[in-house]
Amino acid sequence: MLSFFLKDLRFSLILGLLLSFVFVFFIIYFGEFQGFTAIWLWFLRFGHVVSGIIWLGLLYYFNFVQIPSMKEIPEAQKPAVNKYIAPLALWWFRWSAVSTILLGLLLAQQQGYLLEAFLLSNSHWAIGLGMYIGIIMFLNVWLIIWPNQKIVLGLIKSDNKAKQYASQQALLFSRINTVLSIPMLVSMTVHQNLFA
Repeated sequence: MLSFFLKDLRFSLILGLLLSFVFVFFIIYFGEFQGFTAIWLWFLRFGHVVSGIIWLGLLYYFNFVQIPSMKEIPEAQKPAVNKYIAPLALWWFRWSAVSTILLGLLLAQQQGYLLEAFLLSNSHWAIGLGMYIGIIMFLNVWLIIWPNQKIVLGLIKSDNKAKQYASQQALLFSRINTVLSIPMLVSMTVHQNLFA
């Protein structure tokens, strides 16, 4: 029975969500119910974290797996990566960046520290820096990486020289995002601790 659910990704995700709802129900039932505002804030944080995992997971996949592997893949097989794997991965990459940023900003606004974070106030400077870094990474994805990847993947007609330049630009800004991801994660997580 369980193998039926695990063979299909959609069913696996539905099963994971159902188990999560049961878990949340038990937390509410056996714990102190703090109202629907607390559930809403938790839902925003959960969505922000899941979106961020997908976004950074794909960023790391591209930088640690796909890009280094492309050198080893025979030329005859590279079109399969560019036609089937990369477009789908880049779709999830772009839209998880959008949802990460939007849910993070909404969470900060709902918790009442959005302005303090943007102004880098004494109490919210750490998470504010993380927000600025995340926004820079988001802009890199949508304004530089994705437009260049469209050229590399042949979604925009161009000559080989333009494809080579676009590939270099996409790689450069993907590596910049990899570098920025580490201080961004530090600033996001350190805000939750007493020493920030």
